[in-house]
Amino acid sequence: MDLFTQGLLGAGMAQSGAKNNETRIAAGVGFFAGIIADADILIRSENDPLLNIEFHRHFTHSIFFVPLGALIAAFLLWPFLRKRLPFARIYLFTFLGYCLSGVLDAFTSYGTHLLWPLNGDRLAFNIISVIDPVFTLILLTAVIIAFKKYTHTAARMGLLLAGIYLSLGWIQLQRAENVAATLAQERGHAIERLLVKPTLANLVLWRSIYQTDGRLYVDAIRIRPFSGTRVYPGDSVELFDLARDMPELPVPSMLADDIERFTTFSDGLVAIWQERPDVLIDVRYSNLPMNLSPLWGIEMDAAQPHQHARYTLYRDASSETRKKFMTLLMGGDLE
Repeated sequence: MDLFTQGLLGAGMAQSGAKNNETRIAAGVGFFAGIIADADILIRSENDPLLNIEFHRHFTHSIFFVPLGALIAAFLLWPFLRKRLPFARIYLFTFLGYCLSGVLDAFTSYGTHLLWPLNGDRLAFNIISVIDPVFTLILLTAVIIAFKKYTHTAARMGLLLAGIYLSLGWIQLQRAENVAATLAQERGHAIERLLVKPTLANLVLWRSIYQTDGRLYVDAIRIRPFSGTRVYPGDSVELFDLARDMPELPVPSMLADDIERFTTFSDGLVAIWQERPDVLIDVRYSNLPMNLSPLWGIEMDAAQPHQHARYTLYRDASSETRKKFMTLLMGGDLE
């Protein structure tokens, strides 16, 4: 999730394992440990545009890296805290703060390499957005109360409520998947693959993507908790095939390798952007949940196969897009 929420989860975890008189210092130690897993975002190269997206949320988020990651955090804090806490207590708090960083990211739609090196796949359970203000507020409130009142009970209650909220996300996901399956059946489509994920900052509006007969279909599904649903039919696009769509591209080549890397990162859900035939997009993400306007993609120049593809962001923060998103979220009619 976002860095602040990762830190809050770490703070709450450390407070939950602290003595009451340690809750304040544990909050700071846990917060630091909770965000240090995202240090892998610093792995980048000016000569390789895809290196950063490959290694962000990678080995530092693996559950097998937790003991070492916590140890690194403890060593970094030791010079500042050695007069206040023994090293064993510092390590305990960094371990608690660090241990769920990768797990939380795996709950999001972006995912993480949670089981590296045993499994190189990016795991994404799609039950919460990478930014969710309700989830963040639950953790923030609990951490502040535990900090002010010197009580680990508040931190533990906050973690329990956060877990319940994640459970609600899982229930909403199941409901959205059922709606998507019914929608495909009504269209006479046999689903070969289905991905449903929450849109930004909520558990009400979901993006559905399913594959059938070499095409990807995207729709927006609005599901109120314990209430009705509404579908906003969306676009479809042909699934990208390198041999068919770029037959002139030599294989192997640097560009072909970059296309394969981007396809792996996008979990195979890639297509040519209809507005830009030179851009390969990640269909999982869009500015609006029922269309194919991408958040990011790679620009490909087939005339220069031995140069890297260019990774580019296409986020649309215009007032018109925000207005449409809020209309969808509130269940209104699009013009």
